[in-house]
Amino acid sequence: MSRIALFVCVCLVAVRPADAAPPNVVLIFADDLGINDLRCDGRQDHVTPNLDRLASQGARFTSAYCSMSICSASRAGLLTGKSPARLHLTTFLPGRPDTPAQRLLHPVIPQQLALEEQTLAERLRELGYATACVGKWHLGGPGHLPTDQGFDEYFPGQSDTRPGPDEGGKGEYGLTRRAIEFIESHREKPFFLYLPHNNPHVVLAARPELIEKHREAFNPVYAAMVETLDDSVGLLLDALDRNGLAENTIVIFTSDNGGLHVLETPNTPATHNTPWRAGKGYLYEGGLRVPQIVRWPGRIAPQTVDWPMVHADWLPTLLEWCGGAAPEGIDGVSIAGALTSGAPPAERAFCFHFPHYTNQGGRPAGSIRRGDWKLVAHYETGRVELFDLSQDPGEGDDIAAVNVDRAAALHDELTAWRDAVGAQLNVPNPAFDPALAEPIDAFDPSRVRAGRTAAEMAPLFEDWRDAMNAAVRAAQR
Repeated sequence: MSRIALFVCVCLVAVRPADAAPPNVVLIFADDLGINDLRCDGRQDHVTPNLDRLASQGARFTSAYCSMSICSASRAGLLTGKSPARLHLTTFLPGRPDTPAQRLLHPVIPQQLALEEQTLAERLRELGYATACVGKWHLGGPGHLPTDQGFDEYFPGQSDTRPGPDEGGKGEYGLTRRAIEFIESHREKPFFLYLPHNNPHVVLAARPELIEKHREAFNPVYAAMVETLDDSVGLLLDALDRNGLAENTIVIFTSDNGGLHVLETPNTPATHNTPWRAGKGYLYEGGLRVPQIVRWPGRIAPQTVDWPMVHADWLPTLLEWCGGAAPEGIDGVSIAGALTSGAPPAERAFCFHFPHYTNQGGRPAGSIRRGDWKLVAHYETGRVELFDLSQDPGEGDDIAAVNVDRAAALHDELTAWRDAVGAQLNVPNPAFDPALAEPIDAFDPSRVRAGRTAAEMAPLFEDWRDAMNAAVRAAQR
């Protein structure tokens, strides 16, 4: 970008005047959508014209991190601005049962987001916003629903599959209709719409004719789901335009974690995260790095954002834009100024703590990124891996052995952070059975690289998946 063009962009994104109307906020949260699943992010076998258009009108992020590489923990971090480690809500609810194949036991986690944790909805409602959650909550049941944590309205999404022209494969169109109804009924006052879809989470489902359209894609069913999701986003954007709301509405689109890259249910692997390593349930880049777009016409210039951020940053950022103040005791940092000025924020560390075994093969670990350096610490063995993401974005070359001092410094920083947030730790499993662990340990799903199609890749995972299932059955006996 030329200096003149940069000057023009900066002028276009001046801070909102004090007497300007507060912006509306639409936060669309996909479920298991991977970092390269959008055409604008380089995925040529997926069709995403509406999201590509949104990206061309706003900021497209290449290094956005979810709060955790799995469902409930990610949602908790997004809505509270806190690390899941601080919340002690570090995996999906209700959590994966312990099995004899584990060397360590999972820590016991709460089965809901604590009511004393103030969500973004609660904070925006205090500023006069109408608030709605339309879709997947996954942070607790009765007594801990969205309407108990700051949302005026709650319309739950479906997790089953109902392929049909009016609903889509996972209820995308039903959710979108309800979201548009909320927008149109609150267009005279500021509103916050949180739209967490079930798409493209397994079980995969889409309309048959759309699956046929994508028969040459890596995964035809998944590609059809991604197009359905994109179409539903387009309907929502059209509604903002039709109601004259687009110019003063912040639209954020992102995903709760990376894409599912292993065999888990029929028609999987769902996707691949190439060139990033692994996917959902791991602390490698394919699990943590997610697609993300933000549009605010006249405030955020069209741009590609390469500096890292984490979903917890959205709470203080949106509060700053909407006339509030960032609360104390959160982990997120406002990126409002960086986005509107074009100047990268100050360097900081991004830390993650995941004391769990996952259905996708992930194991208890922690990770830290500072600058281009990233360390992964494996809790079972004490082994650490060190990567230079500027040279090795796919995390294929562990250079800890030749960068001992740097690895030790990052490990010390990760440990200090974990202590500071009061993270729950694993303890040894007294029922550990090495015979059950051996066939699982023999295969590292994080190292599998994408083939031409999901159908071709599935057999690579079959023996490992059988061993994983056998461990679960052993725990049930």
